[in-house]
Amino acid sequence: MPELALPFVTTGAAAAGGAQAILPLVATGLAYDAGGQRRLGPLDLTIEPGRRTVLMGPNGSGKSLTLRLLHGLLQPGAGRIAWAGRPADQAIARRQAMVFQRPILLRRSVQGNLRHALQSRGIHGAAQTARLAAALAMADLAGFADQPARRLSGGEQQRLAVARALSLQPEILFLDEPTASLDPQSTWQIERLLQAAHAGGTTIVLVTHDPGQARRLADTVVFLHRGRIVEQTPAAQFFEQPASPQAQDFLAGRIVL
Repeated sequence: MPELALPFVTTGAAAAGGAQAILPLVATGLAYDAGGQRRLGPLDLTIEPGRRTVLMGPNGSGKSLTLRLLHGLLQPGAGRIAWAGRPADQAIARRQAMVFQRPILLRRSVQGNLRHALQSRGIHGAAQTARLAAALAMADLAGFADQPARRLSGGEQQRLAVARALSLQPEILFLDEPTASLDPQSTWQIERLLQAAHAGGTTIVLVTHDPGQARRLADTVVFLHRGRIVEQTPAAQFFEQPASPQAQDFLAGRIVL
């Protein structure tokens, strides 16, 4: 995949102006209940800084739940999430971002969506102008800046969503199947952005059903089944010699419930 240099400094604490690092992210005994049933966990998981961690598993295995709990969109029923040894707070929340399977875009222009995100983080003036222009360029959307964002194609909308998230210079970026409904070309464009973000120092946590995408992007694979982590291993080892019967069946294309 050709290299793409992003115009944002994201490496380590530089993204937060020298603030204390927020990674590693450590979940201990994490669990989530809904409707009187255990939906996830308990599970233990560590996200190391600078790594690309890919969550895989069959439908209903708990991948998206895990992502939402780590990002703070849901509160766990049990367990603890620690950011470099301390609980989440507003400052930590501002140093992470999330991209969903279906882009969540405001009823504004393309650049209006970017500007709103930057303003929400207190980025104004020349810094905002520079980041906005850079985000449009990285997403190849400069020619669409004044168009309504919701009139873009699916691939263009998702590129905007990823560029918007990266314009905030997150130390960690969560993505929930961001290319699930995209064609190969659009998928390649999103993956190119993620590779460049990783090269710049952003920690990536990605949910995907696509083994090919996981092979291209993952440093570590976390495989979930029935709400529990079955394997957490280096990507090459996972794809060459998965240890669990569930992962073996999944990679072989057999249904795993």
